[in-house]
Amino acid sequence: MKSAVETLNPTRVRLTVEVPFEELKPSLDAAYKKINQQVTVKGFRQGKIPARVIDQRFGRGAVLEEAVNDALPKFYTEAVNEGELNVLGQPEVDITELKDGELLAFTAEVDIRPALEIPDYSGIEVEVDAVEVSDEDIDKSVEQLRERFATTSPVERGAQDGDVLTLNLEAKVDGEVLEDGVAQGVTYTVGSGELLDGIDEAVTGVEAGGTATFTSELKGGSAEGKESEVTVEVTEVKSRELPALDDDFAQLASEFDTLEELRADSRKRLEQMKKYDQATQAQEKVLDELLKLVEVPMPEKLLEDEIQTRKHNLVNHQLGQMGLDLAKYLEIQGKSEEEFDAETKEQAEKGIKTQFILDELVNKEKLNVSQEELTEHLMRRAQSSGMSPDQFAQAVVEGGQVPMLVGEVARGKALAVVVEAATVKDSNGEVIDLDDEDETAETVEAADAPKAEAADAAETEGDEKSEA
Repeated sequence: MKSAVETLNPTRVRLTVEVPFEELKPSLDAAYKKINQQVTVKGFRQGKIPARVIDQRFGRGAVLEEAVNDALPKFYTEAVNEGELNVLGQPEVDITELKDGELLAFTAEVDIRPALEIPDYSGIEVEVDAVEVSDEDIDKSVEQLRERFATTSPVERGAQDGDVLTLNLEAKVDGEVLEDGVAQGVTYTVGSGELLDGIDEAVTGVEAGGTATFTSELKGGSAEGKESEVTVEVTEVKSRELPALDDDFAQLASEFDTLEELRADSRKRLEQMKKYDQATQAQEKVLDELLKLVEVPMPEKLLEDEIQTRKHNLVNHQLGQMGLDLAKYLEIQGKSEEEFDAETKEQAEKGIKTQFILDELVNKEKLNVSQEELTEHLMRRAQSSGMSPDQFAQAVVEGGQVPMLVGEVARGKALAVVVEAATVKDSNGEVIDLDDEDETAETVEAADAPKAEAADAAETEGDEKSEA
């Protein structure tokens, strides 16, 4: 076999391959054997039909077609390896010559990973938010905890803001009660804004046993978007009572004996959360600066596939689970289809660039992934997917996604190397030392990686996947 590589552009090549006919013999033998098992000829046992009889009855062309289809992947792979190409996706193959007994020639056009030059990145400098926890932040945190321990008790008075009501609802459109417009025993907190527009005003002042009618645009169901006359019956009114902010509350809501200890712990937790957010912000900004430093040619076919994969995952998974279609989603987001397409393309380009650059850094820095690192990453991915580690690991292995996870960990380590070399200052001008942020590095990388490759094997099992 002879092969040659022609560079069409920085991200695409054309392979020209010539195969002497004798190298097709194993595939020809396999083709005759396969056809033998599929056909019957009078006078011959199945599987024992001579090759000349198959040629006479079914045509030599059918045998050659079967043999070439069997042989092409092998010769294409040999040509790729011979050319030391890092290919992306599936090739476009064209058989240019097939002479029985003499020669098979074909071309294969395929995207390749572009060669990248990674410049010195040690001069990257970014600014992040300072870690500052105010007394107001602590008050808010403690108040949220206090809300969780609120109690309710029935009251004989009109409903007020913050009360918890039990409601029966009936919605009419054009005077007709909707089949899906009746609900019984609905629990609703006045002022929460969780039901229909106008309901807070309608129920305020209504006692248990009272009713009110108001007009509102329906947010879902068979008459979504239509104006409806809604009748609401208040069957119960309960006031919410918050526990007093004292040592007794601290003992009720936590492992601490005093309110002061609880507040101190809240401050510590908030500081940890803000440090985590600070580290994530640093990595996102460092990554953005790194992307600006490197010129990355974009494989058009890969980009097209990535855009389609992102759209597919959004429409068929995220929106499908919420009962939305793309048109409704765009309406809620206040975006046109053109704006959505432009954003999706921008995100896809960033994801592909991120993967290419970090993969190049993995090679440049000679980064390896240990079994322990892979196991820790798998545990985190399993937790985020809602599966047990064993279930997730099984899904990953069965889906052939282990190399994908290894790549995620390696790229996370590559980004951590860049962040370590960068100068990170907070908004107060203080230099930040990010020593304990290994976990967040891969979080940022996974968020920007191409969805076709980084899609969770467990969550998208059965989906079409790009060969990115």
